[in-house]
Amino acid sequence: MNPDTHTQVDALVVGAGAAGLFYGARAGEMGLRVLVVDHAAKPAEKVRISGGGRCNFTSIHTAPHNFISANPHFAKSALARYTPQDFTDQLARHAITWHEKTLGQLFCDGRSGAIIDMLLGDLQKAGGELRLNTAVQDIAKTEAGFRVTTSGGVIEAARLVIASGGLSIPKMGATGFAYDVARRFGHTVIDPRPALVPFVFEGRDKEDFASISGLACPVRARNDRAAFEEAMLFTHRGLSGPAILQISSYWTEGESVTLDLMAGLDAAAALAAFKAQHPKKSLASAMETLLPARLVALLTARGDIPEVPRLADMSHGAIDALMQRLSHWTIKPSGTEGWRTAEVTVGGVDTDGLSSKTMESRLVPGLYFIGECVDVTGWLGGYNFQWAWASAYAAARA
Repeated sequence: MNPDTHTQVDALVVGAGAAGLFYGARAGEMGLRVLVVDHAAKPAEKVRISGGGRCNFTSIHTAPHNFISANPHFAKSALARYTPQDFTDQLARHAITWHEKTLGQLFCDGRSGAIIDMLLGDLQKAGGELRLNTAVQDIAKTEAGFRVTTSGGVIEAARLVIASGGLSIPKMGATGFAYDVARRFGHTVIDPRPALVPFVFEGRDKEDFASISGLACPVRARNDRAAFEEAMLFTHRGLSGPAILQISSYWTEGESVTLDLMAGLDAAAALAAFKAQHPKKSLASAMETLLPARLVALLTARGDIPEVPRLADMSHGAIDALMQRLSHWTIKPSGTEGWRTAEVTVGGVDTDGLSSKTMESRLVPGLYFIGECVDVTGWLGGYNFQWAWASAYAAARA
């Protein structure tokens, strides 16, 4: 593209991900001339890989309490005005079918490419334009809006919509662009950190967890701010799985996490009944009816489960003490796998500087921030996509 090209539009969107493309289509339908630019070669790559390639595009249980933000009330307005039902209605208009999985998570029946095709098709139908491989080099405020210099020429726009995402998964092109723009125009940025990310460990914990890598079991992971009851997965570096990814969003460096390995089980009663039926069997054999055998062996080697050759020799008090220990199994991660594998970013553009109804800057008229770059982070399971749709819709309706 000729770098001397000069373009004039009503709205320039930086970022061709879920939020940016959705905004472009909705704003175009409102009669705005929209241009979406992105430095990447392909649009919506996070949409493409999400949900194992089937795009977990929302959750039917979406509510404000499913989001992390310095201002827990900020997301309420946008989420109320564009709901999961609104998005599934949009899918129906495009004959895209879907199914519900655990905990209300909605996935495409086919590949996630159907969602991308819908986003791109809606943008084109609404008269919007998409330019990829286009890097933003400079942004200047003008009386009429913004003058944005890109690798493909100068763009004059009445509205500038920043939808370039957070820092998660840098190999897919994630950068701190949105935060740089926010700071440049006087906004505060709440320190971003990786979220929905596996924990890593050092020393014996790392060796122990690696020894049973690939093993999964249900747990309740909690700290003093949140709790999640889902599956946990042992890995070569530490712990992953939905329960771990969820609690990681509420974890800060140096903290411990408590795991209830007996989640959902009346384990003390089950163990007492096993003892009554099989008094000559070992504690380990009884525990293998409650937990995976490899995990029982590991917990025994670590001393969390005592070696008791005959259950007849174990008192009810000792059983209760064991259950208490296994339901309060405390671990201390050395860190997380970081931005490389984090699904989303916690933190971002401080919502105090934005309108909750329109996503517009309170400091700079015509400047908007939507999607992941804002300090609103959803739980695992489609919530972050619903925030992308809802925040984009709010901005487009402004």
